Amino acid sequence: MSTIRISDITLKQKAAEILSFKEKIELVKLVDKLHVDVIELTGIRQVKADSLFIKTVCQTVSESTICVEALPDKYNIDTTWKALQNAHKARLQISAPVSLVQMEYLNHKKPEAVIKDVVEAVSYAKTLTDDVEFKAVDATRSEKEFLYDILNKAVDAGATTVTVCDTAGNMLPQEFGAFIEEIHQNVDLKECVLGVSCNDEMAMADACSVAAMIAGSKEVKVSIYPDGNASLKNVASILQKKGSEYDLVSNIRTVELKRICETATRMFTDTRSKTSPFDTGVRESGFERYFTINDDITAIIKETEKLGYDLMEEDQIRVYEEFKNIAAKKDQVSEKEIDAIVASNALQVPATYEIENYIINCCNVFSASAHLRLKKNGSLLESVAIGDGPVDAAFLAVEQIVGMHYELDDFQIRAVTEGREAMGETIVKLRSKGRIYSGRGLATDIVGSSISAYVNALNKIVYEEAE
Repeated sequence: MSTIRISDITLKQKAAEILSFKEKIELVKLVDKLHVDVIELTGIRQVKADSLFIKTVCQTVSESTICVEALPDKYNIDTTWKALQNAHKARLQISAPVSLVQMEYLNHKKPEAVIKDVVEAVSYAKTLTDDVEFKAVDATRSEKEFLYDILNKAVDAGATTVTVCDTAGNMLPQEFGAFIEEIHQNVDLKECVLGVSCNDEMAMADACSVAAMIAGSKEVKVSIYPDGNASLKNVASILQKKGSEYDLVSNIRTVELKRICETATRMFTDTRSKTSPFDTGVRESGFERYFTINDDITAIIKETEKLGYDLMEEDQIRVYEEFKNIAAKKDQVSEKEIDAIVASNALQVPATYEIENYIINCCNVFSASAHLRLKKNGSLLESVAIGDGPVDAAFLAVEQIVGMHYELDDFQIRAVTEGREAMGETIVKLRSKGRIYSGRGLATDIVGSSISAYVNALNKIVYEEAE
């Protein structure tokens, strides 16, 4: 039996742009549970934010190879590898257009220059990792002799996988199958794996992918939530039911396939307010970690990194000292308590924004509204906003004053005292340029503590980004 490698490209699709940082990590966990062979990520464009995301994925994934696309230049390859190198299994992907229309009119390069770039990029990537992929974009509209030439040179340069893309989606299954057979006849693949990526322009991506596998392709790019590409669910199901007739099999855990695909689909299709700051699908984690006085600073800082923080050395010391104070008084300290410690002790900064006053209106007949006044450097700023609830409206009013929308990574409320006058503590975590900033608010009024926490986190963002 020949094992087909399944490569998931969900996070490279345009549809994935609506997902928050946290939702993307949750999606990666779901895909990894299916035992897909490769999880592909978009390349680095915003160095700080994209590098942090790649590093977080690398810490999260335990089964699949993490593949990140790099531009064919040394600096971008180095930057990508720096973020990717600690993955359990890592792959660098070099892509280039191979059709005349894309080479000359989109990339403004002649065929000879494209070949030179690919050979140099693949050769250099090979010095960093043994697993290097060359992806030939728009391969089905390429001149055949040129396509065979660039694939041969990519293999000779060290590529362990070469992928041909039907970017236009203009081939029928029998045509694409014949196209793959011709590549096998004209390209000396040696030990290199031939992969395929099919566009669903004519609703043929699944069928073309299967035809390619029957014709000898050993890797296929699919999506757990297809947006113009082949479907992971459909391709895996076809392999399960018909693969034995063609000596083909995959490593996908088909027992969990339907449930996990439905969960992933809900992440993309759940309706959410277009204006609400609560746009991240915040959810409780199923398992909470605990720490004791015996845990050293390395363990605690590693936990803060898992929570999404990138703390400076002085903040790491403050957090650990406060952890020790708390751990000395109780047997266990939970991960949520460490979250609160970070919010209370790390990156304490001067207040750029201060709360002057607020008026909240809320009932079961009309939408909640918030009239908020903040001070910034002595100037009074105010805004009125309508939201899905009082906290939602208040956060939206702050955003209107600031003129920025920050991703709400987490929102926690808990009572810290008992009785009718109980104090409520709120933890708000905002994400800006890939980094997490947490704020803490404490008040008898839950809305008030929420606003305080949000503004506290906001001040940390403003202070650090001004630096």
